[in-house]
Amino acid sequence: MRQQIHFVTLSTTDLDAARRFYRDGLGWEPLADVPGEILFFQVAPGTVLGLFDSVKFDRDLAGTQDSGTEAAGPAMSTSAAVSGVTLAHNVEGPEEVAWTVEAMVQAGGRVLRAPEYGGFGGVHHAFVEDPNGVVWEVAHNPGWHVDQSGNVVLG
Repeated sequence: MRQQIHFVTLSTTDLDAARRFYRDGLGWEPLADVPGEILFFQVAPGTVLGLFDSVKFDRDLAGTQDSGTEAAGPAMSTSAAVSGVTLAHNVEGPEEVAWTVEAMVQAGGRVLRAPEYGGFGGVHHAFVEDPNGVVWEVAHNPGWHVDQSGNVVLG
């Protein structure tokens, strides 16, 4: 298996709130927007973030077809919330951390930790929760950067 991820899909309890946050508030352009079902955003070369209505997400994992019949395969439980996961948005400097956090708050996000210097590697970061509980780390790390082709360069 190749070392790559093309889609990160998150179960979303309020798809309309996600649309208001990402599209209307942050100005992200949807790659696809299927009302009542899913939003896709191109977030990097070859990588898409999907926000999938939680009822339909659960149905998809359980293998339930639109006809109401069960597909072959085991049912999966999605009743537990995701924990221990953040999505990171890296920026060029501490000022941009503050600006980005403010934009996320104006879009309907909630600050979990205000911008500050962290305990690891000189990072300056903050944590913001979107309207559906997705936690974003907004960070500047002087020890590494993302190059023009989208690759992370350490050191």
